[in-house]
Parts: sequence; structure tokens; C-alpha cells
Amino acid sequence: MARVTVEDCVEKVPNRFDLVMFAGQRARNITAGEELTVERDNDKNPVVALREIADETVELEGLKENLIRGHQKFISMEDEPEEEIIEFMAGEEELAGVVQAENELVAGTDHVSDASEIATDAEPPASDEAAGDQPDASEEQV
Repeated sequence: MARVTVEDCVEKVPNRFDLVMFAGQRARNITAGEELTVERDNDKNPVVALREIADETVELEGLKENLIRGHQKFISMEDEPEEEIIEFMAGEEELAGVVQAENELVAGTDHVSDASEIATDAEPPASDEAAGDQPDASEEQV
């Protein structure tokens, strides 16, 4: 059945590569739930797609557009509404303000050698020597 279908389709789409691509796209569309334009007759989706192409019940230009759209990796920015661009610009301005404030904070700490010196209410770090002089609570005293 499929061989006869392919021979019928080659009359409609002379390039076999294009035929395979169109039939594959139509089979994916059928799998995704699109309505059949011919009777299934216990055929699988690729065979149904070839039969639809042979009977000219599907528009090849529509399949071509679906195929191109499915393989595109670059989406044109022309379709993006101008409102979204304005929102992005507002977000960039806000981000620039945050970065500038962080830079000012960092610039004010150039003379600081230790991060613990930045905090004004931080306790000084405990030295290891002072901790070594005191007996450990877990040790037994004799």
C-alpha cells in the first residue's frame, strides 16, 4: 500500500526529499491531534499523511510553513510588541541604579583590609590563642 502511495505522491511533489519532509510534518501534525482528511483504514500516521498528499486534501504550502517554523532557531524581534521593549528598558535603568549604588559602596571600602571591619556593630573575631588557653569543658580535670 505504501509503495503505491509514494508513487502517487511523486506526481504531486517531484522532489522526493520535499515529499519526505512534507509527509513527516503532516504525520507529526496528525499525531498532535489535527483532523484527518482521508479515512485511516488501519494505516499509521506516515501512510495516512502520504495518502493525504496524494489525494491533494492537504495544502502543501501550509505544511511547508509549519516545517520551516518548526526548524527555526532564530525568532525575529519584529514580532515583539513595543510595550515589552519599554519594560525591558525600564528594568535596565533600575538595574543600572542598583549597580551604581553597589559601586559606590565598594568605592567607600577601599581602605578596608578585612570585611569584618565594614560592620560597625560586629564583634571582633575571637583569636585562636585565647581559645587554646582555656580548658575544654569535655576534658576531665584531675
